[in-house]
Amino acid sequence: MKKMITMSLVAAATTVAFASTASDIADLQSQIDALKAKTGKINAQSANDNLKWGVDFRTAYDSINYDMAGKGFDGKDSYKNDSLLSMRLWLNMAYAPDAHNIFKGQLSMNKAFGADFGGYESSMSRAFSMGGMFDWTANEALTDNNLKVRQAYWLYLGDKAFGADIPWTFSIGRRPSTNGFLANLSQDDAAQSPLAHVINVEFDGLSSKLDLSNVTGVPGMSFKVCLGYGSTNAAPLFDRLDGASYSEDENSLSDIKLGGFIFEPYNDGQYIVKATWYRAFDLPGFDETEFMNAFMAGSMAGGNFNQSGNMDGAALSVLVDGLTDEGYMADVKLFGSVAWSKTDPDGGINPNTGTPYNMLGSIESETGSSYWFGAYLPVGEGAEYGTVGLEYNHGSQYWRPFTYAEDTMIGSKIAARGDAWEANYTYQINDALSLQARYVSIDYEYTGSNSFFGADGTPMKIDDIKAGAAMWTQLGGTADPASGATVVGNLMASGLTMDQAVAAATDMGMAAAFAPTIVEKAQDFRLYLRYRF
Repeated sequence: MKKMITMSLVAAATTVAFASTASDIADLQSQIDALKAKTGKINAQSANDNLKWGVDFRTAYDSINYDMAGKGFDGKDSYKNDSLLSMRLWLNMAYAPDAHNIFKGQLSMNKAFGADFGGYESSMSRAFSMGGMFDWTANEALTDNNLKVRQAYWLYLGDKAFGADIPWTFSIGRRPSTNGFLANLSQDDAAQSPLAHVINVEFDGLSSKLDLSNVTGVPGMSFKVCLGYGSTNAAPLFDRLDGASYSEDENSLSDIKLGGFIFEPYNDGQYIVKATWYRAFDLPGFDETEFMNAFMAGSMAGGNFNQSGNMDGAALSVLVDGLTDEGYMADVKLFGSVAWSKTDPDGGINPNTGTPYNMLGSIESETGSSYWFGAYLPVGEGAEYGTVGLEYNHGSQYWRPFTYAEDTMIGSKIAARGDAWEANYTYQINDALSLQARYVSIDYEYTGSNSFFGADGTPMKIDDIKAGAAMWTQLGGTADPASGATVVGNLMASGLTMDQAVAAATDMGMAAAFAPTIVEKAQDFRLYLRYRF
């Protein structure tokens, strides 16, 4: 086709040489312009009728360690893996048929070297999609070598909302809801949609954003509404004997829904301020009985989830991208963020156990808080020799974010009820290759940091558990439950009544049993090589 057009242009030019009137030349010029327009249209179609692909491939070495609150029956008080090798592949795709419509998608594989964890049929594994009810971390967990959909959404770009000079967007699908604002810095990525201090999970839903900067005169001011589902109550195909596939399953969890907004009051590229609020409905967790069943089974898969209640969350995050306009400080990044969470227990009675529904082990509404600070410092002029990042965050007793998909091998550091530190160094080797060394250390003050929303998320003070376990041993208690009689006897000898001694011995016995299952400290050192193009 291009050859035919070129020949036509040559013929047209030849005709010009023999033209003798202005009208002939004008007519010929019109034909040439038409042919050029047709050529442009053909080129545009040949380019836009295909998905644009990009590759992001990361190979990583992790050395992880867990220090437990007590010594287990196997005699160990720590667990580690100093040779965890993994590979993560993201295939990025995009297509824009016109200036208003965009499709974006991402296929993902994430696996350990020489291993296939995809057959683990537990709803409590980090990849809940493997036979489970959720897929909040389906692509962040090490699974197998199958490609899975991590993102797939349609985005519409509008010019004027409500007839005013308000650019707007609408998007629906599997949204980019991980690796959000501030968490993206340590991941060396562009920020995705949510504020990572409270939301970092894979999610299906919709969002719509209004750019208010033109009508307010405030740089970057915008307002975004987000709605989504965290799970769907429906029986799978052929799962019901009555054939009512995809109907509501009365024996399963209700739909988990989430709605909220992101407000950006100011963003001039250097000073960026973002705020968010959300409410999540019908969140899952164990009640006390089911939690004990899971504990006795040795795995959280040994219990059954119940609906626990609703939760509110909010965050205010600020990033200063450059302290000065020129010089070294122009490439320095500083950030700070504060966040809040509040439970709203269901208040009903579990018909299966006869115990009240609770959230985080309490039938009362409980409030948690967290703060997070960080600095990213260039090494050399213009970060010629890379960037060093330093971060610290702290969470309170009842702190509970949705950060299950945070990219560490030891669980979410942002979810820590206690203190977490991070240091990282990132170096761009060339246009395609980068190298990063990253160290994360978490010191837990309370239990339940990486659990869900029922009794499993109960915040027990770890120092109290260790003290109770130590006293149990000191008073003659062992792994044999019968040794409780010895403990009771020794307590009574110290002056306690029978009832007081039994109650105290029960608490100490539970502490001794729990201590070996509780992570007190965790560390993850990662070194990766990453190809992106």
